[in-house]
Amino acid sequence: MRISVIGCGYLGAVHAACMAKLGHDVVGIDVDARKIDELQAGRAPFFEPALPELLEEVLATGRLKFTSSMADAKGAEVHFLCVGTPQRKGEYAADMQYVDSAFMSLLDSLEPGNVVVGKSTVPVGTAARLADILAARRPDAVLAWNPEFLREGFAVKDTLSPDRFVYGVPHGEGGSRATSALDEVYSTPLSLGTRRLVADYGTAELVKAAANSFLATKISFINAMAEVCEVTGADVTVLADAIGMDERIGRTFLNAGIGFGGGCLPKDIRAFMARAGELGADQALTFLREVDDINVRRRIRVVELTRRLVGGSLLGKRITVLGAAFKPNSDDVRDSPALNIAAQLQLQGAEVTVTDPQAITGAQARFPELAYERDTSAAMSSADALLLLTEWEEYKALTPHHAASLVRTKNILDGRNVLDRDMWRAGGWNYKGIGRP
Repeated sequence: MRISVIGCGYLGAVHAACMAKLGHDVVGIDVDARKIDELQAGRAPFFEPALPELLEEVLATGRLKFTSSMADAKGAEVHFLCVGTPQRKGEYAADMQYVDSAFMSLLDSLEPGNVVVGKSTVPVGTAARLADILAARRPDAVLAWNPEFLREGFAVKDTLSPDRFVYGVPHGEGGSRATSALDEVYSTPLSLGTRRLVADYGTAELVKAAANSFLATKISFINAMAEVCEVTGADVTVLADAIGMDERIGRTFLNAGIGFGGGCLPKDIRAFMARAGELGADQALTFLREVDDINVRRRIRVVELTRRLVGGSLLGKRITVLGAAFKPNSDDVRDSPALNIAAQLQLQGAEVTVTDPQAITGAQARFPELAYERDTSAAMSSADALLLLTEWEEYKALTPHHAASLVRTKNILDGRNVLDRDMWRAGGWNYKGIGRP
């Protein structure tokens, strides 16, 4: 099929490349000319494993091109809206200006029979609002909503082999046409067994918000249990293993640590709360406020644990923060717990050095006042404490002996509970985990 992808940020760039991999002819469109030039040259403007190789492969076939001209969307049969919805400044609500602008700009390029497919995470009610505009301006086109469920670090795999598809479509002939078009777009993964669910607009929009809220709740729940474990001497990792054996609960997302961050979970649960309030259902989601509060409290707690680790005062202490990205295999530093903790430590008098395999450039843009060192060994030199805050493989592979040869004082805070506690303590280290005795 001929496909356009509007918005070539994280979601759009991955989606465009993967649609070309599935055999479609794809044009990716974005207003950022620099980003377009990078993508057209086969360079991903962000770090995502397997994406550079995929871009090189599909660009060579001629099935994918990138442009900054919306007019190039003409001729496509299906148009995917992949525009960001950041948190509105000073509010919890999602900022819809970019989605609205992209949608309105696309209208002039639509042709009879076209299907417009929203993939952005939006407040419930957005699809119905845009569908009304489409019906007035382009009654021969139809709108569908097809939420994305990508995990950063696994985005290519999750696009080519997702665990489910959700289509939000209108009733009647338009819904049937949209469903058929999406089935054709996704024919390969569907033929390989990916499950498909067809729903109304509102349900499709709520799926992503509800899924992210549930995952955030699991993370904050186990972090709340970590707080209890710390005052009782219990071990949160064993606790998580035990309750995770219950098939009704499951073990995933029950890893205690410094909390969640990134460009999705924090802003999505806040936007969900804001939209529920607008609809008069704010009482239904009051628990999400506590989920958010627990998450923020983890960062404050790590600062306090670090203070205790180095003897009660942070003044003049050299702290090395291992990790700036909000998760490994990503350079995304949006709402990064690691960077937030690093900044708090510096404000309280510590000399902080941050290192990360991929996220230094983005971190410098957001927190220019912090010191950065790309080389891990150099960053650890003469440190009074190491803080492992992003679980990159190279940090998990550190040995107590090698680290001891670099630091000034053998203190380590394992903010992700990924190190061998007994091995580090046997190596003479003052080891502190999260929610572990």
